[in-house]
Amino acid sequence: MRTALVQCCSTDDLDRNLEATQEAVREAALRGASLVALPENFAYMRREGGMFPCAEGPGGPISRFLGALAKEHRVWLVGGSFPEIIQGEHRVYNTCVVFSPDGQEIARYRKLHLFDVDLGQDGEDAYRESRHFAPGGQPVCAQTPFGSIGLSICYDLRFPELYRHGEMLGAQFITVPSAFMVQTGIDHWEVLLRARAIEAQAFVLAPAQCGQHSVDRASYGHSMIIDPWGRILTEAGDAPTVIDAECDLSELQRIRSAIPALRHRRLP
Repeated sequence: MRTALVQCCSTDDLDRNLEATQEAVREAALRGASLVALPENFAYMRREGGMFPCAEGPGGPISRFLGALAKEHRVWLVGGSFPEIIQGEHRVYNTCVVFSPDGQEIARYRKLHLFDVDLGQDGEDAYRESRHFAPGGQPVCAQTPFGSIGLSICYDLRFPELYRHGEMLGAQFITVPSAFMVQTGIDHWEVLLRARAIEAQAFVLAPAQCGQHSVDRASYGHSMIIDPWGRILTEAGDAPTVIDAECDLSELQRIRSAIPALRHRRLP
């Protein structure tokens, strides 16, 4: 099964971002991809401290755009993430929606783990995602004819228990749309992605943001498709691009049969 990842450098120009997404998904479909995944904040990358003028509820303009794109190109589309309105809340969800080739929404995941960190001294590199975002409530898998897709977003990657949750356990694919920071991406991105692939014995699809989004915000890039053995099938650099690879589901079954770690789990 051919899968493709879109790597982009989104800004706070919604129309321009959607146009770039449309072109990238078209390219992925022309390469024969059946499953296409977009990065976190593909539609809108706010400037630090900015708000979310494009936040929407279910069935909003960005969701309709994604559904139409999936239907036009007859692909399964993992819609990265975009801000979702929460009624009665000043914060938003960071939401990933999956669409089938007929344009129907089949799963909606809201990011569980929020990026509240301090990477520098005296708060110089402090980030408080919880000021603007609310956490989601539960893990989510998208069910498809070729297996299940476990959904996660960026900082979720650091929490292996998420991928061992009953809802996620046994998923054939794990998606990690991200806007990973350059500082952490250099040392942690590849290591964590390969670890999750090996632990879950699943294909990991990690579409990422890249480049300088604004004067105060940049992302690491290096989108990757990793197989259940932890091998990198393809990797992007640090510029916008589309990458693709063949994901052999028979190889996944061979690995799970050879090392049946998922069946050997013993919970304390």
